[in-house]
Amino acid sequence: MIEKSYKIKGMTCASCVNTVEKAIRAVPGVLKVEVNLVTEKARVRSETDIPDELMEGAVVQAGYGLMLESADQSVAHEGRERNLVIAVAILTLPLMHPFSLPFSIQFILASLVQVGIGLPFYRGAFAALRNRTGNMDLLVALGTSAAFVLSFVGHHPYFESAASVLTLVKLGKWLEIRAKMKTKKSLQALEELKPTTARLKIGNQEFEMPISGIKVGDQIVILPGERVPLDGVVLEGETEVNESFLTGESRLVYKKPGESVIGASINTVGRVVVRVSYLGADTLLSKVIRLIEDANSKKAPIQKLVDRVAAVFVPAVIFISVLVLGIYFLIHGRIDEEAIVRAISVLVIACPCALGLATPTAMMVGTGLAAKNGVLIRDPDALELAHRMNAIALDKTGTLTEGKPKLLKIEGSDRALKIAASIQKASEHPLAGAVLTEAKQRGFNPDEFPSSGHQAIPGRGILARVQGVLYGLGNARLLLDHGLKLAAESSELYTCSYLLNLESKEIEGVFFFEDELKPTAISLIRSIEKMKVKPILLSGDHTAVVASVAKALGISDFKGNLTPEEKAKEIRAFQKAGLCVGMVGDGVNDAPALAAADIGIALSSGTDVAMQTAGITIMGNDPARALVAILISRRTYSRIRYNLLWAFGYNVVCIPLAASGALSPTLAGMAMALSSVSVVASSLLLARTKIPNA
Repeated sequence: MIEKSYKIKGMTCASCVNTVEKAIRAVPGVLKVEVNLVTEKARVRSETDIPDELMEGAVVQAGYGLMLESADQSVAHEGRERNLVIAVAILTLPLMHPFSLPFSIQFILASLVQVGIGLPFYRGAFAALRNRTGNMDLLVALGTSAAFVLSFVGHHPYFESAASVLTLVKLGKWLEIRAKMKTKKSLQALEELKPTTARLKIGNQEFEMPISGIKVGDQIVILPGERVPLDGVVLEGETEVNESFLTGESRLVYKKPGESVIGASINTVGRVVVRVSYLGADTLLSKVIRLIEDANSKKAPIQKLVDRVAAVFVPAVIFISVLVLGIYFLIHGRIDEEAIVRAISVLVIACPCALGLATPTAMMVGTGLAAKNGVLIRDPDALELAHRMNAIALDKTGTLTEGKPKLLKIEGSDRALKIAASIQKASEHPLAGAVLTEAKQRGFNPDEFPSSGHQAIPGRGILARVQGVLYGLGNARLLLDHGLKLAAESSELYTCSYLLNLESKEIEGVFFFEDELKPTAISLIRSIEKMKVKPILLSGDHTAVVASVAKALGISDFKGNLTPEEKAKEIRAFQKAGLCVGMVGDGVNDAPALAAADIGIALSSGTDVAMQTAGITIMGNDPARALVAILISRRTYSRIRYNLLWAFGYNVVCIPLAASGALSPTLAGMAMALSSVSVVASSLLLARTKIPNA
């Protein structure tokens, strides 16, 4: 599977998007294509590496331009568009007072505008006709050409209508470009956070050098007040870093030797030496930027509906324009200049620009706002669906609790602890960390009892051989699987792990753990309920322990002793009951439930599997950020609905006005340009959303 991103030139409306997608989809080998009007990008997946020349040929044949994404020069493009608008405005202004100019001067000025500005519309119109489709170019070309020809043939001063419509359309496109650039600022701001140099440490010497000269494993020095150049692990020194650019959390994070630091975070108080772990595209910041771009290249479900509407919109408008001529003829018995002007106004005012911009602009601002507040939207479906969420399932360990359990006591010998430590020395499970910490504090060496043949049993524990004996280390479910049944729960207050000799069927040790609730857990549940969302607690821990946590948090719906598959089954049961369910988790065991949920929300402090399965990732370990995702989704979807209502309502109101003669082509062009700019400006208002505790 190969994926490439291209910059598409010449798209003006939702119909253009459909035409480009159709052209690329017809290229042999293309599996999937998604085109975004706002970013002007096409994301193409193919079976094999399709030559760029072949892709370009297909797009050019459809009437548009294509280049590799890296060739994007949007700032220069915006400057050219601005200069062009100024030039044509200078040519058009004299035509607004036609009786003060000779007909020949009007003709020359209008011709310059028609050729200078109108030529790209003609190219787009011919391409649309060749592809048996319609777009904004076709409507503008038909409308302005009719006004120009009518002026020339009838010697009636409609030149200003043709010229002003083109000028206003061009002005609208320039304003759109400026507004679109603003919607991209959140990504650009993240890119600009990347430091360009680092202080390399070799021996006792330090050298300032470009990031490109740094390798994985190098040691770099970071002084107070500097940004961390790259992802790495602290080797020397202690400090506090500000990671708010990525997590949205303003509090400083303490770092000591052995702990990871994120590139672009700010080192505040101490000098530290860091060993570089990741470079370039592998750094967390680069991955975040890439995932946001991926989300913006995909289409939300509601946008797909809009695209289908846009596909029939232009032909419908042309039909209405012809119908206006027919009705006028039936009433007046002739088709005169007034009838033609009405038909032209219908063509001009109904350009589907606003329809094409309504959804993607809001989605881009919404994903950018979320990223700024520590919430990474990987899937636009998740952003659109989250507003409907009326139930949210939460994992316990690592989500509502700190995920750093403490080993309180052991029933068994020192040998049991040594065997457990040996089995778990390579495990990332939170309970394993607690066992290894206790073994280290007692001076035990896990290698004293070498283990082999490790086999993880999801939702139960792990199997391994120690000194030739097969052991199982896990929960009560593991015991049941091997025919052992506890007379009673070993504890109703603590999480328990059992060391089982699978050959003698004897329990050689019981380990008791306690995990504290996160400081934000109680307020999170209260806030969820205030948003009229039902909280649900699902965990693989003992039911008694889960019940205790649920009681402390005030959660009435909870279940314990769940395997990963059973968690997913519980999610589906709530969905069958008519609920739109979100799931918040952080571990491998949560992946099936995250995938089954309508909206999966993973904590980035958890595993990569959880993050890749979820549509939304919270940067950090604070589950309260899930509320930010819900809030932004609700605001974004509300803005999309408002934009679409404006776009459709504008046409419903203005097309009849144009058909009745109440709007001249010039006013129609002005209203059309205003409609597109209004939709983009409306989306930009999303950026002002106030995020609680952000």
